[in-house]
Amino acid sequence: MSILSTLAGIGMAVGPPLIYADQAYSIVKKKDSSGFSHDVCGVLLIANTVRVFFWLGNRFETPLLIQSLLLIVSQLILLAICLHYKPLNSENELNYAPLSPLPNSPNPGHSRQDSNSDYLNQPHISENNNENLKNLKGFKGLFIGGNGKRPFEFWQWEGYGNYLEFLAGLILFLGILQIILGKWNWYIDSLGFIALTIESTLPIPQFISNFRRKTCYGFRSSTLAGWFFGDAYKTVYFFLRGSPFQFKVTAIMTLCWDSAVLAQRVIYGAKAPNEASSQYSAPAQQEESRGLRANDERQFSIS
Repeated sequence: MSILSTLAGIGMAVGPPLIYADQAYSIVKKKDSSGFSHDVCGVLLIANTVRVFFWLGNRFETPLLIQSLLLIVSQLILLAICLHYKPLNSENELNYAPLSPLPNSPNPGHSRQDSNSDYLNQPHISENNNENLKNLKGFKGLFIGGNGKRPFEFWQWEGYGNYLEFLAGLILFLGILQIILGKWNWYIDSLGFIALTIESTLPIPQFISNFRRKTCYGFRSSTLAGWFFGDAYKTVYFFLRGSPFQFKVTAIMTLCWDSAVLAQRVIYGAKAPNEASSQYSAPAQQEESRGLRANDERQFSIS
């Protein structure tokens, strides 16, 4: 039984950080981090930093502490990769297709072959699609502000150093609070709930990204499988090992969000954004083309 317990602890410590190895390899291979929300890195970095301070007041199992430290290191590496291969228009557009036929219109995600392209060669955006874009932007505004920017542009910074400065400030702030309030149980328990509640929101940024683009392109199936089965494993592990109550509650919440992202993968698939957008705009184009044909037939009959 002790051997099984040791193996389970090793799996708990090493498994979650290894989930993101394939995601990082895929980004480097394609030289494109679009489709993977680097907010995921932010959630894990903040949650596990707080969890380390939670350990100082409530010495939970060592494998969980090692897991947090390895996750911090792995997410710092993954964040650097995401920023290095981040498309310039990833925060400004909902897809890669240009919305303007002008030759000088900036759109790094689309290469124009010549300046003779006309409006007919561009993806058609019907009124229904425009309305859908407005709705999606409104949904996006619920999470990152109505103008597309978060307060203080949080976790939307350009330089990698800005993220490191934020994490250093967070560690300093938590260190001061630990010195002042670390002897109080209510503060330590609050740290546990804060850390694990933040971690339970891990799939939400990816869920929003998939919803906006109507595709799971760029988000590795291996990462999704690691989320779902890993969180299922953690949930069982927490209950069997008698881990603190905070771990059990947040594990169940995270598993529910994993299921939502899994449903998106089944519904949307993993097509490139331009292919997915054309798929969703096809019914509107067919409806409009039928209306144009009907108008032509009526004009012909009148003449």
